[in-house]
Amino acid sequence: ADSAGLHIGVHAIGNRANDWLLNVYAEAIGRNGQRDRRFRIEHAQHLTRDAIGRFAGLGVIPSMQPYHAIDDGRWAEKRIGPERIKTTYPFRSLLDAGAALTFGSDWTVAPLNPLEGIYAAVTRRTLDGANPDGWVPQEKITVEEALRCYTAANAYAGYQEDRLGALKPSYLADFVILSENIFEIVPESIKEVEVMRTVVNGEAVYVK
Repeated sequence: ADSAGLHIGVHAIGNRANDWLLNVYAEAIGRNGQRDRRFRIEHAQHLTRDAIGRFAGLGVIPSMQPYHAIDDGRWAEKRIGPERIKTTYPFRSLLDAGAALTFGSDWTVAPLNPLEGIYAAVTRRTLDGANPDGWVPQEKITVEEALRCYTAANAYAGYQEDRLGALKPSYLADFVILSENIFEIVPESIKEVEVMRTVVNGEAVYVK
């Protein structure tokens, strides 16, 4: 697929699968030469510390779904143990390592609403209420970082950064107006914020 010039994204969840896939991507780069590939790994949930650094080095995009962190956080440690849990859903570590982290929903498995994903990435409060300060709290990120993962980073992942992912001249006028300013309210309230208007290419397609 890489030798044919295709844009490749592969699903991998566990640390062994992610390590294997990073090795495959590295082999493809070595075999077929350098170019602007923007390889993706969908999910990239449980990573080794070595893998976290390799994403940026290889130019591989971790395409993650933050809501899964507050869902899986209720039981994941029982499945993979206390050591591997330290680098599970490692949003902060990936960003700090320079990876082009992107966010999505994995709908219908998780809610489609990106505000719930932003809430999850910023608070990491599990659905059972057992982690009020956040599950693996050192991996929390800021509201601005989470929003960028849903917008500009996704545009980059799809080679559309010249027209999507930001509000600026010559870009498509795709945006929403929210009931609250998510940069000013407490992060725990973000999941309650409502979309009041949706504009696509300059035209209102939804008004509450």
